[in-house]
Amino acid sequence: MIYIIFFAVSILASVAGAICGVGGGVFMKPALDAAGVLPVNTITFLSTCTVISMTSYNVISAALNTKKGSSDNLIDWNLTTWLAIGAALGGVIGKSIYQSIKKGAANPEIVGGYQALALLIAVALTLIYTLNKKRCKGYKVTNPAMLLFLGFALGTLSSFVGIGGGPMNLAVLYFFLSMPTKTAAQNSLYMILISQVASLIMTFIQGSVPKALYQDVDMGLWVMLIGMMLCGIYGGIVGKKINKKIPSSTVDKLFNILILVIMALCVWNIYTKFGFAG
Repeated sequence: MIYIIFFAVSILASVAGAICGVGGGVFMKPALDAAGVLPVNTITFLSTCTVISMTSYNVISAALNTKKGSSDNLIDWNLTTWLAIGAALGGVIGKSIYQSIKKGAANPEIVGGYQALALLIAVALTLIYTLNKKRCKGYKVTNPAMLLFLGFALGTLSSFVGIGGGPMNLAVLYFFLSMPTKTAAQNSLYMILISQVASLIMTFIQGSVPKALYQDVDMGLWVMLIGMMLCGIYGGIVGKKINKKIPSSTVDKLFNILILVIMALCVWNIYTKFGFAG
């Protein structure tokens, strides 16, 4: 039963992530945390690998389309690469902060509560902006140093809360680069891929890979990891197709609904991780 739940969440999160440009981790991580069947560290690792598989498919297909001269690719490789590099650097810092808090916490599960609280605040602010973005003047930042700084800030926060940064990425791409909805979605997935790969590398360097994957090997966890990554790729394929067929206004509505669901999950995780549930 637990496999069905995790695989279903992986597919749904990846489909929604590919449509809206949020990666999927922003929904997957709090949803799996709410299930309460695996440690926070393990869920973060599984979520990261799944997001990497989904975003890899989308970015590789965009790169191939660019090579073929297809107009299907909307990624601005020049500008977004600076944001992505900054996000990767920030991801290293965010991961270090997460590990420091986890080591210093009497109960490691409480770290999940801090992550949920930070994520709740971040997505709430993102929702407020997206609902009012038409009234806000957008900018077109092209300075590499400024783009690196913005990416660094995004990467630090995103890595700490254990997601790829999707909703916050979109807000930055809307406001600072004046990107339309579907263009922002593709560029956000590119940023997420780079930042999550950096986060995964740090996980290996810090030795925080779930021990069940290499000590007293738990084959069930390996099945879950591989299955979730395959679900991520499948969700990426489906989400990309849906994104092409629906108007930008529908993508915006789906994004707002997704944010509300994420906020509800965050509230539940704060309630349970901090022990309010008794």
